[in-house]
Amino acid sequence: MHILAIDMGSGSVKAAIISSRAELVASSLRQITTRLLGHNGAEHDPEEMWSAVKSAAQSAISQSHVPAEEIAAVVCTTQWAVTIPVDRSGTAVGNAISWMDTRGAPYNSRLVDGWPKIAGYNVARLIKWIRLTGGAPMLSGNDGLGHILFLKNEQPDIYHAAHRFLEPMDYINLRLTGNFAASFGTIYPYWLSDNRNPNQIDYAPQLLAIAGIEREKLPDLMPVNAVLGALKPDAARELGLRPETRVMMGSCDSQAAAIGAGCVRDYDGYFYIGTTSWMSCHVPAKKTDLMHMIATMPAALPGRYTVTAEQGAAGRCIEFLKDLLFPPGDATAVAPDDAYGYVENLAGQANPGSDGLIFTPWITGVLAPASDSATRSAFFNQTARTTRSHYARAVMEGIGFNLRWLKGYVEKFIGRRFEHLSFIGGGARSEVWCQILADILDCPIRQVADPRNANAVGAAMAAFAALGEIRLDEIGSLIKVSQVFAPNPENRTVYNRNFREFIAFYKRARPIYRRLNAVVSSASR
Repeated sequence: MHILAIDMGSGSVKAAIISSRAELVASSLRQITTRLLGHNGAEHDPEEMWSAVKSAAQSAISQSHVPAEEIAAVVCTTQWAVTIPVDRSGTAVGNAISWMDTRGAPYNSRLVDGWPKIAGYNVARLIKWIRLTGGAPMLSGNDGLGHILFLKNEQPDIYHAAHRFLEPMDYINLRLTGNFAASFGTIYPYWLSDNRNPNQIDYAPQLLAIAGIEREKLPDLMPVNAVLGALKPDAARELGLRPETRVMMGSCDSQAAAIGAGCVRDYDGYFYIGTTSWMSCHVPAKKTDLMHMIATMPAALPGRYTVTAEQGAAGRCIEFLKDLLFPPGDATAVAPDDAYGYVENLAGQANPGSDGLIFTPWITGVLAPASDSATRSAFFNQTARTTRSHYARAVMEGIGFNLRWLKGYVEKFIGRRFEHLSFIGGGARSEVWCQILADILDCPIRQVADPRNANAVGAAMAAFAALGEIRLDEIGSLIKVSQVFAPNPENRTVYNRNFREFIAFYKRARPIYRRLNAVVSSASR
């Protein structure tokens, strides 16, 4: 038996055929575009998303040579805190608003304001939100609630035309089945659901009233392990699958990633580096650390929670560096066939610590462990002897320092230290980076085999378990580990020093960034 898994991130859609033994039979990738707009906007074209899904799925199915009758189900896992307004026919009436979009910041801030307050939140409202949801609207506005409030206040035509607001996974499921629904997991970033019982989640009327959002604008909720329905005939025909093929509710990327990393037991930790980065593990109960933007959300495994601690841009910084070295469209700076491999080789040539050059990876601001949309990225301590190799290694190290900053708060949050961490995402293919991270995090790093497909594999394994084809306790043994990288004690001194300066730079530069990047929105004009 096999499953077609659809994995959509910020920059691409991947379709994969996965066996019940966690084997990747075939996969195909299609790019999608993030449109960066003025005034802190970031959007995707929903039709481009759907076209990429269809094209990637058709290619993966064709390459796999797996008969249609052996593909038991389709399951999606996608980026989250991305909002797509759709009408009654399921047609998008506006672009998908990205998790990078902070135009909702003034509306979220106004919603939670009031005296007495702490960290920008009215105390009474904060307590209510944390008690019910496990978190609260983000002051940066880059969550589902901030997106909806932005549309309601600044693009009311789209708001009123919207029949439902959907996350990307739920939008793809709608295109596959014709059914409007969200899972207990995908509704989380809207801060409008009562998440105290992970097996029975529904909207909280008092939160809807506070936010001023009509219940009918939101999809009905279903468990993460539910079957949403069967493929629509036209979708089945386009994909080359049987109309009776089941579509699972699926999970967000960070929820699926925990399973794809093999971390199905509570407190087994992992981190992901792709376009974005996060650190997580399963935990048995709901908990919140609002001061450091760490909380729990319903997991892809029924009745469980996962830690949410996303630090923002990571691999996008490597892409940023690549484009600086080899500007797209510049005929005088032709990139090698493997530009990312070239950057990795450069990084391997520099000394640990990059001879004092430090990079801060906040090109889209800071998420966890500090919500700060104004802070930006920088190289500091450059000299006349700084080379390309220093820059390449400093970017990898800077992302590692941010993970180390996050790791301390996540360990405090779960009440124990990680004995080791599994590493997934595109970044995990780099042995140079694996060793850098083992040294910076001072922790053994388990390089998961085929790390770029961990999300798809995790979503498929959760689907197989939901269909009764495998046991949950089997999954950990099915996920293979390529290598384990042990920390090199010789590098501890330089990385401890650079990490201290990394944190000191953030604290001292933060007021400067706030002055340089003060957000002026229509709400304050």
